[in-house]
Amino acid sequence: RFPGKGLFMAQAASSSAPRSVSPNPAGWRLEHSYAQLPALFHAAVAPTPVSAPRLVMLNVRLAKSLGLEAAALAGEDGAAIFAGNQLPPGAAPLAQAYAGHQYGHFTTLGDGRAILLGEQLTPDGARFDLQLKGAGPTPYSRRGDGRAALGPMLREYIVSEAMHALGIPTTRSLAVAATGEAVWRETPRPGAVLTRVAASHIRVGTFEWAAARGDAAAQRALVEHTLRRHYPELAAADNPARALLTAVIARQAALIAQWMLVGFVHGVMNTDNMALSGETIDYGPCAFMDAYDPATVFSSIDARGRYAYQNQPGIAHWNLTRLAETLLPLLDANEEAAVAAATEALGGFAPQYQRHWLAGMRRKLGLFTEEPDDPALIEALLIWMHATKADFTNTFAGLAPDLPPGDPRRSDGDCVAWQERWRARLGRQAQSPAESEALRRASNPAFIPRNHRVEAALAAAEQNDLTVLERLLDVMATPYAHARSAPGYRVPAPDGGAGYQTFCGT
Repeated sequence: RFPGKGLFMAQAASSSAPRSVSPNPAGWRLEHSYAQLPALFHAAVAPTPVSAPRLVMLNVRLAKSLGLEAAALAGEDGAAIFAGNQLPPGAAPLAQAYAGHQYGHFTTLGDGRAILLGEQLTPDGARFDLQLKGAGPTPYSRRGDGRAALGPMLREYIVSEAMHALGIPTTRSLAVAATGEAVWRETPRPGAVLTRVAASHIRVGTFEWAAARGDAAAQRALVEHTLRRHYPELAAADNPARALLTAVIARQAALIAQWMLVGFVHGVMNTDNMALSGETIDYGPCAFMDAYDPATVFSSIDARGRYAYQNQPGIAHWNLTRLAETLLPLLDANEEAAVAAATEALGGFAPQYQRHWLAGMRRKLGLFTEEPDDPALIEALLIWMHATKADFTNTFAGLAPDLPPGDPRRSDGDCVAWQERWRARLGRQAQSPAESEALRRASNPAFIPRNHRVEAALAAAEQNDLTVLERLLDVMATPYAHARSAPGYRVPAPDGGAGYQTFCGT
């Protein structure tokens, strides 16, 4: 990472249109398989240059894994590329078209402030989208300015990298560049562009876009493209649409379970924010839960709690149902048979999610074996945590068969009773206490990006001080390092985070 002072000082002169960078010392290897889809899925558009691009963050390890030379990107050319003033060699920028159900209501969308530069081929042959977020208006901007503020872009950088360190499939952040220009939200904010890295940006909403236009050929092409991109082992399936639907359901069941196991609240689970790759995408109003409360909501616009923590599995199933609806004509020529096939596939979500969640909870409790009463044991702990407003992360990270002397939980009858049940359950497995503890430590993070820590880092960054953010990123790079001495990063906000809200930043 390359922090620097004076974030909004000019670093490269802007021009009326981005210029290409040549030669290619950074190692760009861009291809454009998405651009080969029918024209209804994309529109060519160049980033809008900014007045004073400056590199704020560069993810050196991620750059290396992509086959990029970080040293070649750390100077003026890198800042210009990541701000949209220059195009890397081989770029063919475009905005992607998609629709989506936002808070349950269908609407046509598309990349209103994001521009895909291309797909970087890595040294091991993998393919990743490189997208500039906040790079200016597109044909899908819907009267928006196409820009982004520094705070929300740094939030995505922090949380997406934290999710990666936690082992949860996610889009990632390669760079953040300041623009030297203000963007207007509630107040003028310093502008920035995020470079997002994704297995792809194909969404449920992408399929909804084609279905809304009744273009069966385009829908079929999208199915085939998605299979080649994310599920190549299924490309020769007898029914490609059915194979794709089943595979996406499986990945989403696993992903949402992982969210729930670390107390992550996405905040805006619209269908355009569900990626068919199975990665977490869009870190707008996201946050991590402190005190355990299933009804936790952070998003300032989610007044009815549609996307509350406890609702995430159900919303995932709802979104997948919308995907299944778009695929009906490809599942079977007979409508009744197509609906039956979709219903059968969707019926697999709940048991798969439950299996992943239960297996994860067993690991969090240090359990190697399975017993029929395990769900009741887990539920009893969660009920106690909710009643006592216990911290979600610290409760699991601090589990021990014997409560230490002086621990206030010793006077809590419900807690003591649960400890006895759990201790007896541990005693019925062959693994040693040390093995159980090792499993718990590997399954329960010691550190999450605490909301007040994130806000402090963002506030300091807007004042040209990146040291707070750098320290947070350093701690979050090793979330399972229980022996690490960083006590201030383990505790929730002094007020318990009461009333904490997050915002989309659009």
